[in-house]
Amino acid sequence: YVMLLTLSPYTPRFRDRVSPPGVMIRPYLNGFTIAFNVSQPNTWQPYVDSMHHFLAAYDDKVQEEKNIECVPGQYFIQGGYDSEEKKACQFKRSLLQNCSGIEDPTFGYSKGQPCILLKMNRIIGYRPGAGVPVSVDCKVQKGNESHLRSVDFYPGNGTFDLMYYPYYGKFTHVNYSSPLVAMHFTDVQKNYLVPIQCRLNGKGIINDLNSDRFLGRIIFTLNIGK
Repeated sequence: YVMLLTLSPYTPRFRDRVSPPGVMIRPYLNGFTIAFNVSQPNTWQPYVDSMHHFLAAYDDKVQEEKNIECVPGQYFIQGGYDSEEKKACQFKRSLLQNCSGIEDPTFGYSKGQPCILLKMNRIIGYRPGAGVPVSVDCKVQKGNESHLRSVDFYPGNGTFDLMYYPYYGKFTHVNYSSPLVAMHFTDVQKNYLVPIQCRLNGKGIINDLNSDRFLGRIIFTLNIGK
């Protein structure tokens, strides 16, 4: 009990060996297979509803009210006591462009061109990329590479801007919104199970550890019927 009293509720005591981040996707409903038929809205509507629910916290007005505009391309390092509340940078859903759900409320699912969001796990104090933004790429994990012919990434070229790091923890970084990368699968082979691997790329990132499918990468399957 006495030793517990010496621990800070705001930051870990030891941060000299911070693990590289894992990743997760949205929508995430029934495992890592996203399957639907374009001609049957009831098969893809749950994915669309999940996306809108998840992105509600990223609505432009919500972000403008709670968070501040930051300087892109550099870490947002904040001083002061560990217990002081930290400011958070805006991440507006409009940055996701064709995958924002604003222009196309179905996130491409009604056209057989689904959007999937990638999010890095939060790690207190972590500065990914060692000064260079971490990027994302996607390819067929196993099988015919021509089954995935085109992917668009948002925002920009699919990077996690440095200004959203470091993260200071849930007690002080209360309005923090994790940055996202949207992957718009605009040309995927229909009526096939297409296993896809999306990876983080950057200095200090580990994305090839066979014993952990979520460390620096994620594998999921698209099954898009007509």
